[in-house]
Amino acid sequence: MGALSRIFAIFMKELIQMRRDKMTFAFMFAIPVMQLVIFGFAINSNPKHLPTAIVAEEQTPIVRTLIHAMSHSQYFDLQYNELNHDKAEQLLAEGKVAFVLIIPKGFSENLIRGERPELLVEADASDPSASSGAISFLNTILNQALAEELKGSLSYLQNTPSAFSIVVHPKYNPEGITQYNIVPGLLGVIITMTMVMITSMAMTRETEQGTMENLLAMPAKPIEVMIGKITPYVGVGAVQTLVVLVAAKLLFDVPFVGSITFLALCVSIFILANLCLGFTFSTIAKSQMQAMQLTFFFFLPSILLSGFMFPYRGMPVWAQTIGEVLPLTHFLRIIRGIMLKGSGFAQVQNEMLALGVFILVVGTVAILRYKRTLD
Repeated sequence: MGALSRIFAIFMKELIQMRRDKMTFAFMFAIPVMQLVIFGFAINSNPKHLPTAIVAEEQTPIVRTLIHAMSHSQYFDLQYNELNHDKAEQLLAEGKVAFVLIIPKGFSENLIRGERPELLVEADASDPSASSGAISFLNTILNQALAEELKGSLSYLQNTPSAFSIVVHPKYNPEGITQYNIVPGLLGVIITMTMVMITSMAMTRETEQGTMENLLAMPAKPIEVMIGKITPYVGVGAVQTLVVLVAAKLLFDVPFVGSITFLALCVSIFILANLCLGFTFSTIAKSQMQAMQLTFFFFLPSILLSGFMFPYRGMPVWAQTIGEVLPLTHFLRIIRGIMLKGSGFAQVQNEMLALGVFILVVGTVAILRYKRTLD
C-alpha cells in the first residue's frame, strides 16, 4: 500500500503540473486534430481543376467541341484561351498554368481525311505527381467528346482506335524523376525546421539559464537584439544550403538551370523569414520545451500544405489559402523555378514579395512583443 500511495502522489503531481502547462496541454489535442483535418480533407494525390491554357490555331466545330469537353471535365480549368504560343510558354514557366494544349492549324481537315493529326500538350512536369493523373485521362475525355461529332458522313472515323493522337511534352523534368522535385524542396524543409527551432530556443534558453536579465539590462533596442540574435544563424543556413546543393548535384544529378547568385539572394530572404518567426516564437514560449512544441506545430502544416509532399493544386481552396501564408510554399516555387526552369526575378517576383511581407509582419510582431517583456 505504501508503494501505491507514493505512485499515486507522483501521478497527481504530474496531473497538476500538466494542468499548469496550458500550452503543452493544448498541443496534446491540437496536433491530433490538425493531422486529422489535413490528412482527411486537404491531402489529395489526384489533383483536379488544374489551370490550363489553350492555343487554338483554328476555330472549327470539332475544335470547339474538344475545348468544351476539357472545360467541363474535372481535371482541367481553362483559364486562358486564344493565346499565342509564346504567351502560353511564359504562363507555363511562371507556374500560372499546369498545361498548354496546342491545336495546330489544319487539325480538323486532317482529322476528316483520316490522317490522325496530333494534339500537342505541354505539361509542367517539375512536380510529376501533379500532372500525371490529368494527362492519363485527357485522351479519354477528348475521344468521348469527339464521338458526338463523328456521326453521319464522319462515322467511318469511329472504326479507328483514335481519330487523333496526343503528343505530351513534359517540360522541366521530361523523365519525371521524383528527386528533381523532392531534393530542391528538401532544402526549404531543412531550413524551416532548423532555423525556426534554433532561434526560438535561443531566447528561451536565456530565460532558463538566468541570463535574460543581463540581456534586458543592455542599452540595446529590441530590433538590435533581434538582429544580433538571428544574424549568426544566417551563416548556419548558408552552410546547410551549400551542403544540400552539392549533394543534389553529386548524388542525385539534379539540374541547375538558373542563376546561383539569384538563388543565394532568395535563400537569404527565406532564411530571414524563418529566423524572424523563430524569434517571435521565443517571445511566446516560456521554456525550450514550449519553443519546440511551437516549432513542430508550425512545421507540420508547412510540409503538408506547401506542396512539398503532396500536390498543392490538389488541395481544397481553404487549404491552399493556409498554404499561401506559409513561407515554405513560396520558397518551393522559387527554388524549383530557378533550378529546373531557369526562372529569374520576373517569374518569381510575387513569391519574393510574399516572403518580404511575411518578414515585415512577423518581425513587427516580434519587436512589439519583446518591448512588452521589458515592462
